[in-house]
Amino acid sequence: MQEEEIIAGLRARNRQTTEYLYEKYSRALMGVILRIISDHDIAEEVFHDSFIKITRKIDSYEESKGRLYTWMANICRNSAIDKLRSKEISQTGKTNAIDDFVFGIESQSGTLEHVEGIGVRELMNQLTADQKFIIEYIYFQGYTHSEISEEFDIPLGTVKSRVRAALQVLKKNLEKI
Repeated sequence: MQEEEIIAGLRARNRQTTEYLYEKYSRALMGVILRIISDHDIAEEVFHDSFIKITRKIDSYEESKGRLYTWMANICRNSAIDKLRSKEISQTGKTNAIDDFVFGIESQSGTLEHVEGIGVRELMNQLTADQKFIIEYIYFQGYTHSEISEEFDIPLGTVKSRVRAALQVLKKNLEKI
C-alpha cells in the first residue's frame, strides 16, 4: 500500500488498512518507544495507547507537514515521554542497582565483565561512611538529592555537600590510577 492509500483507508476507518498499518509499522514504532522506556511491559502499554491515538487522530494529520511515519513516530515518542514523566513511573522509577544493570548487560551481550573489574568498589571504600551512603543511593540506586533528603531526613544542603566531597575524593583517587 502506498502512503496515500493508508491515509485514505485510515480516514475511512477501514479495518484492513488499520491491520496493514499495524503489521507494517508496529515494530518500528515500538522501537521508538523502547528507546525512551526500557520496561517492555510499559512500552507495550504506551504503544497500544499510541496506536489507538494514531487511528483516532488521523484526521489531524497534514500531508504537507511531513510523512505519515514521522507523524506516527512523534505521537509514540511524545506518549513515551509523557508516560516517563507520569506519577506512575516516577514513583516506581528508581533505577535498578548497578549490579542488576551490569548483570542485564552481561546476559544480553554475553560478556562477563564485572563492575569490580573497573575498581569502582575499591574507590568507594576510600570514602567516609556518610559519603559512601550518599553515592551508593544516588549513583547506584537512582535516588535524586531531594529524595535522599526527604527519605533519610538529611538536609538537602548536607546531601549536596557530601556528594561534592565524595566526588572530589573519587576524582583525586582516579587521577592516581
